[in-house]
Amino acid sequence: MAKKKTWQEKLLNSKGHPSIMEIGPDMRKRWGGGSFVIPAPIEVDEIMRGVRKGNVITIDDIRKKLAKKHQVDVACPITTGIFAWIAANAADEKEKLGKKRITPYWRILKTGFALNPKYPGGIENLRSRLEQEGHVVEQRRKRYFLKQS
Repeated sequence: MAKKKTWQEKLLNSKGHPSIMEIGPDMRKRWGGGSFVIPAPIEVDEIMRGVRKGNVITIDDIRKKLAKKHQVDVACPITTGIFAWIAANAADEKEKLGKKRITPYWRILKTGFALNPKYPGGIENLRSRLEQEGHVVEQRRKRYFLKQS
């Protein structure tokens, strides 16, 4: 049986990406015309690592940065979200090994500044880290958001 890959190995496995493709007819209604990029996981991690203490960024912001970098109209929302999740788990894996400098995945929010419960440690971990950095997290129904001033 094959050994299970670590999160770090998954992060470094680009599988031939980034890939630039034309937006097909099925996606035009949602994305419009033009081209899109499927990024490499490490590209998403690189953007995430650039978010400094006290700041946050959304997955949509990451997608805009990727689209600009590759000179395309949009970046794929599905793979960008998956690769952010992989980067978050790779950072958690490194932290558990005693590393201090990790990708600050808690600073990466969903659309509308919602916390992502699928990131390591869930909402409580994210909330604690964000509040330590001076942010205010508020609950709205069953979801948690960064309070915008």
